[in-house]
Amino acid sequence: MQQLITQALLQVEKFVIGKPEQVRLSLACLLAKGHLLIEDLPGMGKTTLAHMLASSLGLSYQRVQFTSDLLPADVIGVSIFDTKNHSFTLHKGPIFNQVVLADEINRASPKTQSALLEAMEENSVSIDGKTHSLSTPFFVIATQNPLFHAGTYPLPESQLDRFMMRISLGFPDKSAEKAILKTANKPLKHSDISPSISLEQLQEMQSQINEVYVSDAILEYIIALFQYTRSGELSVNPLSPRAGKALVAAAKAWAFMDDRDHVLPDDIKSVFPSVCEHRMAGRHAQENESYSKQLLTSVDSEQFITLES
Repeated sequence: MQQLITQALLQVEKFVIGKPEQVRLSLACLLAKGHLLIEDLPGMGKTTLAHMLASSLGLSYQRVQFTSDLLPADVIGVSIFDTKNHSFTLHKGPIFNQVVLADEINRASPKTQSALLEAMEENSVSIDGKTHSLSTPFFVIATQNPLFHAGTYPLPESQLDRFMMRISLGFPDKSAEKAILKTANKPLKHSDISPSISLEQLQEMQSQINEVYVSDAILEYIIALFQYTRSGELSVNPLSPRAGKALVAAAKAWAFMDDRDHVLPDDIKSVFPSVCEHRMAGRHAQENESYSKQLLTSVDSEQFITLES
């Protein structure tokens, strides 16, 4: 399984140059059955990363460009009356794909943004009073521009909490940017990428990830981190039990990608900023990116965990 994961990572990194950590975090998020928010300036490769992740997993994929005039029905679908059959027929929206890219999600109105809430939490949508199950697996990958850009609406905290991870790509370093510019006239085609992981293999991986062992000491460490956010010593939103479940799931996926059957403190530390920063800082996450660092420094893992050789 680890060979398949390595192959998928290398394939995506052909398109998203110089960002191996962000690519690895993104794949870990999807393996953990989470939803991913990619936040950065335009032109940084957010959409490319989302597209390549979907292609590497070989899942049905649909991109939705979120704009100010986008309606909830444009996302989830609508029932239309068929005059011949005298019945309503469901015209499914893009939400019924296995991977949905909500591109520039914060350019749509809050009403349209909220259309994703039920789908992301319940894996189902309600249309005209009827509940419709979505595909399995089901992943939402959303991109958003910084809030200081014109025409953006901040995502409410309730929706931010639905995303297991939020990552930022950032500017490439000098060597990566040089490599990007060299391929400017000869871009790789998206059709060049073939699925590295089949649906059956993905489901088997997710099953194995569920079996990754988390010791009581690790759980005590997580609880200590969360209790610290609730103590008032940091001016942050306190982390909820749902955030804790997301952190455990992400850490399990991270450990699995390292070919381990148990979670270590370093796994928690590796995924903590991506899982918890946007929950602690809420819609103002971009104003201060040091909360995670402060928290991990303040709570010493060694007082809870003795690493076994």
